[in-house]
Amino acid sequence: MQVNTRDAAAGGIFIAIAALFALGTMELTIGSALRMGPGFFPLLLAAVLGALGLIILIKAVGKAPSPMTGVPWRGAILILAAPIVFGLTVRWFGLAPSVALVVLISAFASQRSTIKLAIILTVLLTFFCVIVFQRMLGLPTPVFAGPFDALNPYFDALMSPFAGLGTAIAGALGAVVHWFRDLFGIGA
Repeated sequence: MQVNTRDAAAGGIFIAIAALFALGTMELTIGSALRMGPGFFPLLLAAVLGALGLIILIKAVGKAPSPMTGVPWRGAILILAAPIVFGLTVRWFGLAPSVALVVLISAFASQRSTIKLAIILTVLLTFFCVIVFQRMLGLPTPVFAGPFDALNPYFDALMSPFAGLGTAIAGALGAVVHWFRDLFGIGA
């Protein structure tokens, strides 16, 4: 019987990480699907990660062996550094500069990345994250802070034509949720 050691190792790593996250949620209240506690979502993500690891592990059996290669240290270091950089910079520079810096760092984790691709990803993902997390979800982090604080009025002016868009999307999503509740007879 052949086993692809590379895929088997990846599946095993996924399962191990999922198990550690699941153990970390044991002290938190899980709740139910309708009344989620603080441990519900992390446990759900751990279950999904564990299931993916199991699927990868099963698919590794019967495949032609693939040799294990070296660890891509550049990618590993940059991906691990990105959330640390975000945590260290978001308070002093604001959401937009921190997200931009993290995306720029993460973009160069791949050896196939180009400067053009990194800049496009940085602009689009920064704009997306600011819209979703700060404008739509109301994250209490300023878009710009510290030395970039003077840019907030310009960003607000740029966003003013789209001010009602977040409310419209939230209303549409609320209507969908109410429709599903009515459809399945779930009480509010």
